[in-house]
Amino acid sequence: MIWKKLGTLVVLLIFIAIGGVAQRATQLKINEVMVKNTNNYQDDYGVQSPWIELFNTAYATVDIGGCYLSNDKADLMKYMVPKGDVLTKIKARQHIVFWADNLPNRGTFHVNFRLDTVSTNTLYLVDSNGKDIIDSVYVSWNGSSQSSYGRCSDGLDFVLNTKTDTLESAWKTLHIVTPNSNNAITTGKEYQTSLANSYPDGVGNTIISTGAVNEKFKKSDSIGIGMSFIAMFIVFIALILLYLMFKIIGNISINLKRRRYMRTQGVGTREMADKLAKNTGEIYAAIAMALYELENEAHDWEETTLTIDKVAKPYSPWSSKIYGLREVPNKR
Repeated sequence: MIWKKLGTLVVLLIFIAIGGVAQRATQLKINEVMVKNTNNYQDDYGVQSPWIELFNTAYATVDIGGCYLSNDKADLMKYMVPKGDVLTKIKARQHIVFWADNLPNRGTFHVNFRLDTVSTNTLYLVDSNGKDIIDSVYVSWNGSSQSSYGRCSDGLDFVLNTKTDTLESAWKTLHIVTPNSNNAITTGKEYQTSLANSYPDGVGNTIISTGAVNEKFKKSDSIGIGMSFIAMFIVFIALILLYLMFKIIGNISINLKRRRYMRTQGVGTREMADKLAKNTGEIYAAIAMALYELENEAHDWEETTLTIDKVAKPYSPWSSKIYGLREVPNKR
């Protein structure tokens, strides 16, 4: 019984390791908010409305269906995200946008409240029980419809201020609006330089230049040998891990079968159990057939006597061809 439970636990751990267990909505975060939208992102009706972007920090799909969005702490269940919509399943490290237009009849992603451009908006993302607050943020309009308010990098809570060497909030005014995409923008070297000149204080989206990295990798591995080696190494490691996993599970299964056989047969040692287990089904069938013949005397005991029985074959004149011929006349 203990080994059986252990085997079940091993299988469960394997499923957990390969991502068989779905992630919870607690992995979601409010990522970016645009309080006033006049000439930016449009919804599915072609209307420019305020929006709220959520980000899935997990490395597995999370279904937000059944969770709540609210701008009122006294009513955390103000807007429930409908269940059953396939679009509410946010893939790993991906985004989803809700429109704060107070028009919930327009679809799943249109909430029943608007964002205020005068006072501070407090937004809440609430778990499906309607009580646990997953994430919250205070958002005020900065007077510009060209910028949003969000994390300077997706899902990031704090950033290091290099001037004061202290941690500060990752929420900043983003001069580059990125709905439904990464707050960390990948751009070329020229665009990065122009952006740094426009915003010398560094406030805005995190900029990652890939030009230098690509050139360095291309120079060090011009024909792709390194990339091929890395890919083959990963594949071989995966195959080795699979082999070890199935080997361990197979050994556990064999030991469980041997122990069960020892209990049923009353065998005390593994050697005796293995010896008895080698007897195949053909051996047992031959023994059973011999006992049956002995019991019913089906075998001829006269070993030195050869018995030949006459076999009578059925004969019908209708099947003989000679009756289809004429008789030869007798000559006299």
